[in-house]
This record gives sequence, C-alpha cells and structure tokens, in this order.
Amino acid sequence: MSQDGLALAEHFSQVFREEHRFVRDALLDLIDAFRQRDRARIGGLLQQIAAATGPHFRYEEEALYPALVDIFGPEYVEQLYGAHDGAISGARRLVELAGKSALGDADVAEAVRLVRGILPHVSDCEGLSIMVERLPAASVQAIFDGRDRSLGAGLGLLEWAEGVRSRPAVTSA
Repeated sequence: MSQDGLALAEHFSQVFREEHRFVRDALLDLIDAFRQRDRARIGGLLQQIAAATGPHFRYEEEALYPALVDIFGPEYVEQLYGAHDGAISGARRLVELAGKSALGDADVAEAVRLVRGILPHVSDCEGLSIMVERLPAASVQAIFDGRDRSLGAGLGLLEWAEGVRSRPAVTSA
C-alpha cells in the first residue's frame, strides 16, 4: 500500500475507534441510567446512541462489510450482519423498556442484559480496522464516502433499520 493509502487507513482506524469509544461509553452509561431508573437520562442516552449508530451501522453495512468479503469470506461477513440484527433488536427492546411507566427490577435486569449483549459487537467490530489496512486506498476512500453519505442522511438506528436497510429489520430480542 502506498504512503497515502496507509495514511488513509490509519485515519480510518482513528475515526472508527472514536466512534466505537463513544458507543461503548454511552452503552455503559445506559446500564447505569437503567440501574438508577433515571428515565430522563435513559431517554437522552438512547437518542445519542441511535444518532451515532444509525449512520455507523449504515456505512458498515453499505461500504465496509462488502469491502471485507474478499478478506473474511461471505460467511464471516454474514455474522457481522447478524450481530447488527441482534443490536437492532436489542435497541428496539430498550426503547420499549424506556417507555414503560415504571421500571421494575426485572425491566432493569433485562435492560442490563440487552446492553451487555450489544457491547461485544462494539469491541469485536473495533478489530476490523486492522483489516482495512490491507484494502486498496480506493476501497478505504469508498468506505469514507459511504460514511459521509450515512452521516449526511442523519438517520437514527431504528429509523434506518426499519426504513432504509436492505436487510429486513429483525423483530425480537
């Protein structure tokens, strides 16, 4: 890879890591908010997470994952899509829980379980950036272009998953 291509891949790694850090921290804060039964904080965090993950998931699915098929093969890339299915389902259920008039102990326990079910995807996905280093510079640029389009559309996670995503949105956690 050329110096320009390597610099582009390194820039991608930085951007990708910051996106994952934001989501990681917001998810961990969400666990705390559910445990505290702080409904205002829960709602705010869910909005922040949706605003960040909608564009992020979109460009992963539309640009990053297809670029990684030649490296990983279609079976593993399908697992990445499946992890998104689970995260979308979990997010949908978290929104339902947040909308309840009162949060009981079972609701809090379920919310914590759901968030903990999403967190491994955040950390596992972070490792994809080292594979992007092996892609041609044009492919890395295409991923950035997909990211720009996704950010420009500004769709939240569920709005994107239910209205735009080419893969049907899952309906249960």
